[in-house]
Amino acid sequence: MPPRQTQIAGTNAERTKAHNRRVVLGYVQLSDGAGRAEIARSSGLSTQTVSNLIAELEHDRLVVPAGRRRSARGQPPVLYTFNPAGAAALGFEVRPDALLSVLTDLAGTVLWQAQTPLPASDPETVFALMADLAGQARAQCEVPVLGAGLVLPGPFGVEGLSAAGATVLTGWQGFDDAAAQAAEALKLPVIVEKDATAAAIGEAMLGAAQGLDTFCYLYFGAGLGLGVIAQGQPMRGAFGNAGEIGHVIVVPDGLPCDCGNTGCLEQYTSRMALRRHLAARGLLSPDTPPGGGQTDAVAARLLAVEDAALDAWLNEAARLLAPVIGTLENLFDPEAVVLGGALPDRLLDDLIARLDLPRGSVARRRDRARPRVLRGASGRMTGALGGAALVIHDTVTPRLDPAP
Repeated sequence: MPPRQTQIAGTNAERTKAHNRRVVLGYVQLSDGAGRAEIARSSGLSTQTVSNLIAELEHDRLVVPAGRRRSARGQPPVLYTFNPAGAAALGFEVRPDALLSVLTDLAGTVLWQAQTPLPASDPETVFALMADLAGQARAQCEVPVLGAGLVLPGPFGVEGLSAAGATVLTGWQGFDDAAAQAAEALKLPVIVEKDATAAAIGEAMLGAAQGLDTFCYLYFGAGLGLGVIAQGQPMRGAFGNAGEIGHVIVVPDGLPCDCGNTGCLEQYTSRMALRRHLAARGLLSPDTPPGGGQTDAVAARLLAVEDAALDAWLNEAARLLAPVIGTLENLFDPEAVVLGGALPDRLLDDLIARLDLPRGSVARRRDRARPRVLRGASGRMTGALGGAALVIHDTVTPRLDPAP
């Protein structure tokens, strides 16, 4: 099957060699096998440029020859296929109380993973632990590690949203500083991304959003975030803070939020809100960490016995979430809205089942091939997997690099 027609064309300008390399590798990745002349015709690159890049990619073990294609006349062309086992990528997700780590090949297959409690979430502590874990991961790997994705809860550099509260990290100044410090600690290139956006990329690679070009991903970490993938590309906003859906006001004069507003969505629909609801009814200790597994374990047990307190929370969360999903549908026209992250699958399934989605939505189409709302399939490690997916995405997805 040939690659989709949205493939970005290459250019013969020397300064865009990295872009051309991604064009060629991305084309090969999306094909069942491609020859150099075919790649050149599709991309607009010269055959010589493609030949040089194929030789480089073959040397790096990112593509491998896969026989020849029969042709009507002349020498059959050599076909090349993507080799996901030729390199690896690291992913780290920093939560307020834990560091989640994965090592994957370039197809997203997990080669190693770890979930490590954090005694503190300041950068110095986190980077030291990341360096140790990266060493453990690389000891399990016989191929080059191309880089690491570092996934953090946001927002960054925003005066209007408080940098205090259960869902954010303290002491982190911004994406650029975090990337530079992490790269120094790991001795690897590092890409930093907000958790919901990274999780959306991970879900597209490994989960329920595979095959979707445009979708919205509601990420349940400690709070609630949004990742938007539009035509295969993540939407980040002007300062990397797109998707702070948890701070959309859904209850005027409602519960106070750390951001300074009242009635924010994540005060009602998030793991943090669930923990507070259960603790207020004596079903959970008030000291339970906001991102800890204790909340999930208690919620799963209560769901199994159809507990009235959990039932009440699910009803309220679904009632407030449904119109927000309708708004996302009308704003972004996604193929689907995916709910995922750290909330247990059974709880997400129950929440989705209770959604009374608005009838006035562009998503109400007779020719729909899938439900309007899907449950994510990449599990609790979605954010860390998204970190590794950032590296993979950067390796195979064409983009124009700035001129020097």
